[in-house]
Amino acid sequence: MKIEFYKYQGTGNDFVMIDNRNDQFPKNNTKLIEQLCDRKFGIGADGLILLENDNSTDFRMVYYNSDGNQSSMCGNGGRCIVAFANFLGIIGTSTRFEAIDGIHEASITEKNSKTSIVSLGMNDVSAVERINGAYVMDTGSPHYVSFCDSVKELDLVSEGRKIRNNDMFRESGINVNFIAARGGIFSMRTYERGVEDETFSCGTGTVAAALAIAMEGKSNSEMPVIIHTKGGTLEVAFEKHDQGFSNIRLIGPAEMVYEGIIETI
Repeated sequence: MKIEFYKYQGTGNDFVMIDNRNDQFPKNNTKLIEQLCDRKFGIGADGLILLENDNSTDFRMVYYNSDGNQSSMCGNGGRCIVAFANFLGIIGTSTRFEAIDGIHEASITEKNSKTSIVSLGMNDVSAVERINGAYVMDTGSPHYVSFCDSVKELDLVSEGRKIRNNDMFRESGINVNFIAARGGIFSMRTYERGVEDETFSCGTGTVAAALAIAMEGKSNSEMPVIIHTKGGTLEVAFEKHDQGFSNIRLIGPAEMVYEGIIETI
């Protein structure tokens, strides 16, 4: 079986992107998806994304974690699929598309030959819990956000796995984020469920981090929160209300790395 694919990355969060408008990709083949995402025996990626036809929007996004299982919303993947749809000529500089958590709208604000700056609208967040001093919320995917003195010195994989696999979160899983603030500069690292490792960036995690920063009173709605991840810088704009957050936007680069054809047995 020959599969044409495109490799995209958004601040180091990388994806195998496939145009599946012809419905030819075997979507239920978990082992195949896991193989394609394998960094030693496949293409290598944090996840695989299918672009499909949709009756009410420009296209549908179907996202799989690198373990081969379909997962919840991926913010960086959402930004990358917008750039991919533009490359394919499906959309211009603005779009509405369907994802697992509903309809998203997005726009491309800048573009060169390989990289687009994509502003992605995210769902409103109304419920934020405090658990053991951390913030827990769903920004399209479930996130645990904790503040620390330094993310650089943190044993992230060990600490992230402890939280992700504790009794409270083990069954459904949760993404674990740590934020450090120094002189108004915010840095974060993320342990992602499904990948079960650190990723260079996480879009929905960055949104969760920005909202936690706002809950801590370290930012306001007047200016986007700028967050530095291991793979680059993202911005999160939002409006804060008594009942939660609305008009949330995740803004950052999406880059096509390469394209190719892989033959599977």
